[in-house]
Amino acid sequence: MNYHQLVPQAFDLSSYRFGIPQKSGVMTIVPIFGTNIENEQKFAPPLSSLKLTQVRGYGNMEITNHSQGIAIVPLHMGYIQDKAQNHALCRSAFIAEGQKLMFEDACCVQSGQGGFLEEREQWFFILPLFLREEALKLQGQKSYSKLWNAISKLNQLFGLQNRGHLEQILSRKRAFLTQYQSRFELLPGQTGALFILGDKLAGIEIAPNTTYFQEVWMSLVCFCYGVAAMHFEKDDTSQQITPFSASNLAELRQQLVESRQQMYAEVQSNLANTPPEKFEVTKQEKFLDLQLKTLEGTNFAGEFVEEDGNLVYASVFAKSEYVLSV
Repeated sequence: MNYHQLVPQAFDLSSYRFGIPQKSGVMTIVPIFGTNIENEQKFAPPLSSLKLTQVRGYGNMEITNHSQGIAIVPLHMGYIQDKAQNHALCRSAFIAEGQKLMFEDACCVQSGQGGFLEEREQWFFILPLFLREEALKLQGQKSYSKLWNAISKLNQLFGLQNRGHLEQILSRKRAFLTQYQSRFELLPGQTGALFILGDKLAGIEIAPNTTYFQEVWMSLVCFCYGVAAMHFEKDDTSQQITPFSASNLAELRQQLVESRQQMYAEVQSNLANTPPEKFEVTKQEKFLDLQLKTLEGTNFAGEFVEEDGNLVYASVFAKSEYVLSV
């Protein structure tokens, strides 16, 4: 399907194509395909290449790129580790092969936990959707406690204890959240996705190559957009899906075609109803021919990377007020 003109953007999506939508509960995902073949080796995947190697006090995280490619640090990436104060980043960045970068504007996401993150077993996540707008606003601000109020509000949204502890959701609800990984299929060659919650576009995520997207997929579908979906699903009153009534293969094929056409039409309608955006784009960082930019609109914000005018990476999310509006 051609959704290119229906997606709010400050970059060119013409070289990408959209796949068959997948839906489970309140979340719909539209796979995105397309990348420069050279990007497969040029850009490092985040899970296998990036490691948190040092913490110099709360609010500081040193990330090392152990690969032979250029690392684009995923926007709002964070690390969780037992018996340590977990942290997340407010921005993306470039890290050259074999190099390290100290983020001095990281934020603690666990207010009452002592101990520093170490270079041992660690798993990373992407901040939940409802925290991303605030985190983006706070980039460059050196204060490890700067996200605690927003985390407390998120916990209250789920009826949890009012405190700046994100692990109340990410760790204690992990068994539920990780179901989203099996509800949706990551497809061969997939380099991105549109995330739709209910009838609203919630995010546009595009990676530089397939391996990169494979490694960030779980963090996005489970912990970023999955947390928001979990919130909506607790109040979801939509009708149960009716099984196909086909009695033979021909009828089954016909009903499958009709079901897909209905889903296409639903996605088309949802995207068409997305308010038009006029983004303010700010250049943040340059590395070789790569440019990292921040975009800010009325209902959407995020960051993206271009190389000679061609899109390489994008993480654009809907703001909470828009997603939660009726």
